[in-house]
Amino acid sequence: MADAEYGRPMMTPDIAIRHVRIADGSGGSFVEGDVEIKGDRISAVGSARAARREIDGQGQVLSPGFVDVHTHDDGALLAYPGMEFKLAQGCTSVVVGNCGSSAIPPADDAILGSMNRTWSDLDGYFEAVARSGPSVNVMAQIGHNTVRRAVMGMERRAPTRAELASMRGLVEMAMEQGTSGFSTGLIYQPGRYSETEEVVELTRPCAEHGGVYNSHIRNEGELLFEAVDELVHIGAEAGCSCHISHHKAAGRANWGRVAESLDRVDAANAAGGDITLDVYPYTAGSGPMYQYFDPSDIDRTLGEAVQIAACVDFPELEGRRLVDVAAETGETIESIVHRIITAPHKERTICVHFIIDEADIETNLRHPLMMVGSDGIPNLKGRPHPRLFGTFPRVLGRYVRERGVMELPEAVRKMTSLACDRFGLVDRGRIVEGGFADLVLFDDANVIDTATYDDPKREPDGIAAVIVNGELALEAGRHTGVGSGRPLRYRRDD
Repeated sequence: MADAEYGRPMMTPDIAIRHVRIADGSGGSFVEGDVEIKGDRISAVGSARAARREIDGQGQVLSPGFVDVHTHDDGALLAYPGMEFKLAQGCTSVVVGNCGSSAIPPADDAILGSMNRTWSDLDGYFEAVARSGPSVNVMAQIGHNTVRRAVMGMERRAPTRAELASMRGLVEMAMEQGTSGFSTGLIYQPGRYSETEEVVELTRPCAEHGGVYNSHIRNEGELLFEAVDELVHIGAEAGCSCHISHHKAAGRANWGRVAESLDRVDAANAAGGDITLDVYPYTAGSGPMYQYFDPSDIDRTLGEAVQIAACVDFPELEGRRLVDVAAETGETIESIVHRIITAPHKERTICVHFIIDEADIETNLRHPLMMVGSDGIPNLKGRPHPRLFGTFPRVLGRYVRERGVMELPEAVRKMTSLACDRFGLVDRGRIVEGGFADLVLFDDANVIDTATYDDPKREPDGIAAVIVNGELALEAGRHTGVGSGRPLRYRRDD
């Protein structure tokens, strides 16, 4: 017997989610109704048949699962496959390999920490991830800094012709195996040692495969505009789509420049470019502390903005602002910074630095091509930046409901379909019949982040349920441990 509406054999759906306001990911108005799931796909939208599992949405919002487009979860997917800190936010997919740091090829990398890299390529990494049973989907990029380390170590020079060919070969192989693109961290070592033309050459195979050049641009402070211009040039020369990671104007002297930077992006797009961006909704950044300071010329102003998140050498500093340590001990900021960034395990010290203007965050969030990325570093032993646990509910609670920076359907679009289209997550990011059942049910009247800089490992409020590939991964604050996430290949449904 066939179902009259769908022309398929009658089958009992696995899940029916009823009485919800559907934000379908398009940015359009809510539609009230039900959503039906069979297997890993959405089998009906608007009305649903009786299912094996019935969920009463009670008028809450049902949207596609959120996509964290800027993560450093490459190793976390193996160390913490439950990915509770992402599921609790409503995230069903993460993009890894950002800021030039990636799980492939095997090479030491400070941002990602230690991993037992038993693989040699994306296929091997994805096999390891799949064995771990991750709770979220993962799309990968290949990182410039990791590629450069693998071929050249930390050499501060241009590559030889043979080295450049070797690096290009690694990017080519990664693209063939299904990475979404090539990322750079041009503020970090060894990426900062590269000239623009090196990056152009390594971006070419990414362009040939229709991928995305994704950059932590060379400067986010006084040379922000020049750094944006460099990205525009790289994209034009390589013929590649581009994405700017965690767009910001860092440092008080540069606050307000985000608007002009976005104007440059708009102008480049109007001239034929294809540039998108992402932002995290916090006034502090975070990363490996030694990368931000010159030991021979300590930037006192930046040091005064630093709080220590993780520090193997001086664990007593974790969670503390350096200005408070200096006031307590009488030591100068410069001396404290120098001591930390020259210690034996300096690469493992992660800092939080308060360098961003609140008004710039709102300017960023209003831009139609702006996605959301947490940029969280998943070091759960210290006091990580609260963005690791709170990014997406913070956008929904603070910037949508409280500040009115954008309407809720538009925020959902930026966190779902816009991200999926850009990073090649096929049949995801929209609530449509036949799409993958990656969904989040949330209370838009109460959703909010609860993680703080002093107490950062707190899950948010207001996320009622998360479904990943048709499996209930979070319900009423309880992680089910179902492990239904998958490695994803760029623009492939496999």
